[in-house]
Amino acid sequence: MKTLTILGATGSIGLSTLDIVERHVDRFRLHALTAHSRVDELAALCLRFRPAVAVVATHEAAERLKTLLSGTTVRVMHGEQALIEVATTPEVDAVMAAIVGGAGLAPTLAAAKAGKDVLLANKESLVMAGALLIDTAKRHGARLLPVDSEHNAIFQCLPHDERGWALTHGVSRLLLTASGGPFRTASAETIAHASPAQAIAHPNWLMGPKISVDSASMMNKGLELIEARWLFDLPAERLDVLVHPQSVVHSLVEFDDGSVLAQLGSPDMRTPIAYAMAYPERIASGSPRLDLARAGALTFEPPDLARFPCLRLAQHALASGSVACIALNAANEVAVAEFLSGRISFGRIAAVIEDTLARPYPSSCDSLEAIVAIDRLSREHARDAICAFAV
Repeated sequence: MKTLTILGATGSIGLSTLDIVERHVDRFRLHALTAHSRVDELAALCLRFRPAVAVVATHEAAERLKTLLSGTTVRVMHGEQALIEVATTPEVDAVMAAIVGGAGLAPTLAAAKAGKDVLLANKESLVMAGALLIDTAKRHGARLLPVDSEHNAIFQCLPHDERGWALTHGVSRLLLTASGGPFRTASAETIAHASPAQAIAHPNWLMGPKISVDSASMMNKGLELIEARWLFDLPAERLDVLVHPQSVVHSLVEFDDGSVLAQLGSPDMRTPIAYAMAYPERIASGSPRLDLARAGALTFEPPDLARFPCLRLAQHALASGSVACIALNAANEVAVAEFLSGRISFGRIAAVIEDTLARPYPSSCDSLEAIVAIDRLSREHARDAICAFAV
């Protein structure tokens, strides 16, 4: 029996994780469920799954949640320190890190420091603090088990050491597949003026709005390149992206002898989640079986960096170092939020990021405090860029 805390329980990853918990009640129990502001949704999940603890962002949200959960034994907490507490408490074996954005960094890092199995869906933690997170996990005996379908696919294709870390001896290249999103064949002009509704209408995957926009801009793939650099300890020149519209091949590993291994499956996040939850075993996930005869042709093409400049900017940040990666992520979060609110166009997202990357920054970020400071400064730069574009 494995005890779980789910950070970000009301999002798509959190709900898929709960679906697997419900399918395997003999294997998993829940310690805590957390959400930012979806109080009613979190209350419904708590009434259904009865965790020991529920965490929300603010005192006001916590008071409302207490009212909704009156008569139950669920303890309600709020704030970042509460997230850290439920991620590090001794009775927890594994933490599903599924908070979207930089807000997930502190509890994810705390879980690694506590030696937990970290089921890593929060890619921003590695984008912002790759060296720190990897070093912390290894020093404290934690395991980082990737949940992103691409990194999980690569992880499945590689051998592992006795601690569960992937081994890349003999690997020449990692190929992360991308669906191309809703704008794969659209013109640059159409992409530039796309609406939020168009951007979140992913053809293959059901995801939250922020990740859906990142997929539409291909920034999601850029962030995943940075994540792969840290998870698999390979340099940028041995990481590549391949557009694969069918989303059947989730990523590939090319070896020195010319062999290529790939992991295939239906586009359903329950497959990688179940693999991470039960590792090193495999359990039923509820995902539909892949029927290759019915799937038909599988096609591949290179990404178009002219129509999708966010991917180019992410590659530049990866080559430039950790500070640039923090700035890239922060600027993207700000720009995407502004786009979803209707205050900037889709085409402005890349422009805001490029302007933010060109601003001055400290030269190093070797602590959580330094990382948070650069993240904060980058968000200020991004907001300045947005204001300048509006003039």
